[in-house]
Amino acid sequence: MNQRSPAGETIFLASGFAAKYREGGGNFSVPLQWALALQRLGRDFVWLEILPASDNPAHDRACIRAFRERLRQHGLADRYCLLYQQPATEAHDLAAMRPLGMSRRELEDRLAGPNTLLNLSYSIRPPFLLRFEKRLLCDIDPSEFAYWMSSMELGQSTHHEFWTIGLNQGAPDCRMPDNGLAWKTFYPLVDTVLNRACPRPPRGAFTTVGQWYWKNEMIIDGEWRDLSKGAKFEPFLTLPKLVPAARMELAVYLGAGNDVERARLEALGWRLRDPHAVASSPAVYRRYLRGALAEFTAIKGVDVLWRTGWISDRAAAFLATGRPVITENAAAGRYLPAESGFMEIGTLEEARAAVERTLLDWPALSRQARACAEEIFEGTRTLRKMLG
Repeated sequence: MNQRSPAGETIFLASGFAAKYREGGGNFSVPLQWALALQRLGRDFVWLEILPASDNPAHDRACIRAFRERLRQHGLADRYCLLYQQPATEAHDLAAMRPLGMSRRELEDRLAGPNTLLNLSYSIRPPFLLRFEKRLLCDIDPSEFAYWMSSMELGQSTHHEFWTIGLNQGAPDCRMPDNGLAWKTFYPLVDTVLNRACPRPPRGAFTTVGQWYWKNEMIIDGEWRDLSKGAKFEPFLTLPKLVPAARMELAVYLGAGNDVERARLEALGWRLRDPHAVASSPAVYRRYLRGALAEFTAIKGVDVLWRTGWISDRAAAFLATGRPVITENAAAGRYLPAESGFMEIGTLEEARAAVERTLLDWPALSRQARACAEEIFEGTRTLRKMLG
């Protein structure tokens, strides 16, 4: 481990989703931006990763190897403690978890000294959670998190500060419940050195990366709603026919086998890519973003309906590479510069106009996107605000 900062404080960056999904380079890239920002700020930090044991020990070992290798590739080999939890339970008891990457003694020493926990998506839970001196809950999926927090414990009684990526929280038109908490807002983090600006690709596509289906349904306004990305894309599926000059692509997981949805999307003019191929590692994921012309996406969940002001970590990465972003209007644009390369849409006609504008004005939009990332989304800015 590197030496402590002069103040002697350890920042713990908590994640419970990066190691267990080794096929998801984009997934790993989310806490990676936080870790790189902490490193650039010269803060003494530990990436604290929870890996619940599965019923396949060989799979778990492969996850651990991949996690370690990705940290090494990004200069973070001495900055982590992976806690292997066997058996996996909702409660987190440090005594029942095996530390990897750091000895139990050193971990206990850092827990005893001044420390702050950045708890991404409630990744660390009691009783272990209560060992940290200062606890910040960092919500990176606002509508889903707020929905479930209204009916169950998701850290509202065990943290000192509450931060949400829902930029519109507290605004008059925001319907997202605050659950009685004093939320502060933050922008998604991106490392603008790692995610560098690149020239226009010769055959770049309008694309996005993600899951087409979503198993979590919500009761909103008394109705069960399908809030998957597939359902949210439905109004825009004829876009390839409307703008034939644009190459429209989806790197979305459609499940194993010959899903009937695949044939339907292809017949509508969408080119499909395997997300586990284009985002198999953080480096491959970044390469895929750089090879795109722009992001075009619909937003799963109820961020549009609730006007949460959500911007994805993926959108921030697209902007940093100089790729414009076209996305549904969740009231986020008002928190960005007037010229940001970020375009919000609500109808098929607005989507068509945004795609055509991107084809015509790409150089200007690309410059705006990169400038916006440097000014707004650079991770060191957000962490200075959070940590003081």
